[in-house]
Amino acid sequence: MNAPAAIKNAEALELTFDALSPSIGATVYGIDLRQPVSDEVAAALRAALVDYKVLFFRDQDITTEQHLDFARRFGDLEVHPFGPQNAENPEVLKIFHNKDNKGRENTWHSDVTWRLEPSLGSILRAREVPPKGGDTLFANMEMAYEDLSDEIKEKLDGAIAVHDFANFRAGLRKKGLSDEEIEVYNKKYPNPHHPVIRTHPESGKKSIYVNLAFTQYIEGWDRAESDAMLQFLYSRAAIPEYQCRFQWENNSIAFWDNRSAQHYAVSDYWPAERRMERVTVIGDKPV
Repeated sequence: MNAPAAIKNAEALELTFDALSPSIGATVYGIDLRQPVSDEVAAALRAALVDYKVLFFRDQDITTEQHLDFARRFGDLEVHPFGPQNAENPEVLKIFHNKDNKGRENTWHSDVTWRLEPSLGSILRAREVPPKGGDTLFANMEMAYEDLSDEIKEKLDGAIAVHDFANFRAGLRKKGLSDEEIEVYNKKYPNPHHPVIRTHPESGKKSIYVNLAFTQYIEGWDRAESDAMLQFLYSRAAIPEYQCRFQWENNSIAFWDNRSAQHYAVSDYWPAERRMERVTVIGDKPV
C-alpha cells in the first residue's frame, strides 16, 4: 500500500509509515508520544488513519495522561458505561484477562456500534502481554464492500440494521441488576438504526458496517433473509486477504478507525495474563 497522498510534509515531519499488509495497517516511525503532538503531526496521522485503517506504534512508554492527551488530539473521549469504572480517569477502559477471566473479545466487531453515535476510533495500549499469543487481527471493511457483487450492493443500498448492547445487558443481569435498573440503561442507550453500508465521513468510501457482536437484524426484511445476509456479511471480515495481524509487545499502541475496520482479539493465551488500556474517540452518526 502506498503512503497516503493526503499526508502533508511527512518527510519534513520525520514520519514514516511501514505497511503491515497490502490491505490494512501501518507501523508509524519517527514519533515519541511522550511529547506533545503538533497540529501538523496530528493531521498527518489522521490522514494515515483514514487510509491505512489502523496505525501501530512501538516502544511508547507513556503515562496515562499522555495516552489521554494523544487521543484528545483527534476529538472528545467517551466513557464506556459497561466497563470497570475508573474514578480517576473514567475515559480509560482497562481490559484485563488471566486464568480466572478468559478473554471474550474474540469476535469480529467494530466498537460500540450500539451507540447512536459510535466511536471514531480506539487507541489501545499494551501494559502487559502474554509470552505467546494475544495478537489482534484487523479487517478492511471498505475492501470487503468493494468485492461484493453488484447484485448484493444494489440489494443493500439504503438497508438499515438495528444494533443493541445485548451482551452487556446479559452481563448486567449476571451482576444482579434488576429489570428496573437495566431499563435505565435501555433508555440511555436506545437501539440505534445504522446503515448496513456506511459512507466514511472523511474519505467518502463505503464499507460494510454490521458486526456479529452488536447487530441484531436488518430493518424491514424477513427475519430468515436478514439472518442469512448478516451471516454472509459477517463472514467477510474473516477473509485473510482483507486482514493484517498485529503481535503485541509491552508499550505497543494500536489506533484503529472503527468507521471502516473491524478487529478480533485472539484469546489463545489463557491462562496467561494480558493487560491493556483503551481510550476511545467519540464519532458521529453513521450515514
